[in-house]
Amino acid sequence: MSTPDYNYQAFDIGNHFNEFAGVETVDPSLYPSVGLQRDWLATYLCSYKQALGLSTGVSDQELQGLYVRVCKFSLVSHFLWGLWALLQARYSTIDFDFLRYALARFDFYFEKKEEYFAMKLPD
Repeated sequence: MSTPDYNYQAFDIGNHFNEFAGVETVDPSLYPSVGLQRDWLATYLCSYKQALGLSTGVSDQELQGLYVRVCKFSLVSHFLWGLWALLQARYSTIDFDFLRYALARFDFYFEKKEEYFAMKLPD
């Protein structure tokens, strides 16, 4: 029996937020607002802690730490899907504009790169 493989928690959440912008037509304006992200993350942390049998209180430091990690890993997700789309554009027989999709993903990556790289984890 094999063990399951997991992504980094922040990668999965960052990818989830990226998917808000769509696939067929990528619209960055649909990316969740900071407020929605923080509300979602607070609820997630509360549920996660409850599942572990821990106190469900979420500190500002915990929330900010996860928010920063999610922002940074969202960049990884954009880059991964951008590269994937470039490969699909070359080899896939599916009728989809993979180059447009790759460009949208790379555009978002480069738009947010400096802002997200500058974010620091709380002490």
